[in-house]
Formats: sequence, structure tokens, C-alpha cells
Amino acid sequence: MMALFLLVYSFTSLFLGHTPERAFRLRRRWIKWIALPTLNIKCIIKGKPPVTPALYICNHRSFSDPLINSAYLDAYVIAKAEIANYPLINKGAEATGVLWVKRESIKSRSATREKLVETLLNGYNVLVYPEGTVGVTPETLKFSKGTFAEAVKHNIPVVPIALEYRDTKDLWQNTSFLQHYFRQFASWRTEVKMSFGPPMTAEDGPQLSLDVHDWINAELKEMQKGWSRVDWDSFIEPVDQTKHLPKS
Repeated sequence: MMALFLLVYSFTSLFLGHTPERAFRLRRRWIKWIALPTLNIKCIIKGKPPVTPALYICNHRSFSDPLINSAYLDAYVIAKAEIANYPLINKGAEATGVLWVKRESIKSRSATREKLVETLLNGYNVLVYPEGTVGVTPETLKFSKGTFAEAVKHNIPVVPIALEYRDTKDLWQNTSFLQHYFRQFASWRTEVKMSFGPPMTAEDGPQLSLDVHDWINAELKEMQKGWSRVDWDSFIEPVDQTKHLPKS
């Protein structure tokens, strides 16, 4: 279905052109009409994106996080360059809005920050997962602060997003991409909550990072009360999933 959507989009773009607005609409429709129903992902959403353009910051739990975020938010997503090795998924991401970054490369990180600022100043949202890897603790991991400094420098509001899954199976554990996929979706349903926060500003990047971090953690705590079935004690250390991505 992804291939079919991309084929139709490529054909119609010959006449209508390729624009971010058309690409976001394509992505949103594919996610809401195909991906979420097929994978039986049930979402409880609190709030909605409050402002555009803005830097949207979300905690990271699973490979399915961008699917859920992008069903309700039109934004360019900053993603690890290794994901560009995934057949078809990479084409869908590139066609509908992604900024690749090689985390181990200073040059790549710098270029991505420049592109991030350019995208925001052109009037489009950008979505970032500043933990840099999946978090398997009740709260978020430490944030990378570079994007927050850019937001302060260019007077761009930052909007926090809290995302939480109900079951342990839905968190990306110490497994490969395919193992995680089949573990998560072998069961009948995936339940998730997502909450959009208020636009935030500050006079310096570290303070803004701390404010966003604290808001997400407080929201996660509320989400987990009486609802979460995650066995947090089953996780020992956060896992960097980069080593499980395919080689180019």
C-alpha cells in the first residue's frame, strides 16, 4: 500500500507538482487510512498542535513513534541516517518530509541543524527526538541541547509532546528492527497515549531544554497512572538501537 500511494503521488506530481503540503497530506492519509488500522494502533490524543511553525519535541519509545506523531502533526522529522537503508520506508520518508542526520558525524549534525533552522524559518514544523535513542525508563533520557539553542537564537517556540505505550511489548528493547516489529504487532492491539503541550520559550537553550524535559516527564507520570502495564523493572539500561540497523 505504501508503494501504491507513492506511485500515485509521483504520477499526480507531474501535473500538480511536489509541495510540502501535498506530501504531508499524503503521509497523513496513508498513516490514518492504512498504517494505524492495519497495525491496530489505538490512540488517545490530548490536545492538538498549537502553533506553526514550531520545533516539536517528543520522547522516544518505539519505531512506531513517528507514525503516531505524524498522523496528527505535519512536520519534517529528524531521523537517523541509518534508517535510509530500509527499503521502501526510506522512499516514503524522503517523499513526505525527513531530515537525515548521522549522529556520529559532527559535520552531519551541523548541516542538519542548519537545515532545521531553514525549514522552521520557511514556515514549517520540525519534529525532533532529542534523547537520541529509545528510552525504556519511566521518564525521558537526557536531551541533546543543540536544537534548543537554535530555537532560542531564532525565536522559534518549542512544543513538547509526551508519548506513552500501555504494554511492555510495544517498547523497543534489545532486539533488531524486525524482531521488535513482530514482538509489538503479534498481539491484537497496540494502545498509546499522546499529549501536546503548550508552546514554550526561554532566554537560553539549557533552560528551555529543562522546561520541556520536565513537562514531558510530568505528563508521562500522569499517563502511566492506573493505565500503564509496562514492567519497567524488566529493563536495565537504555538501548541504542543504531547497532541493530542494517548496514549500508
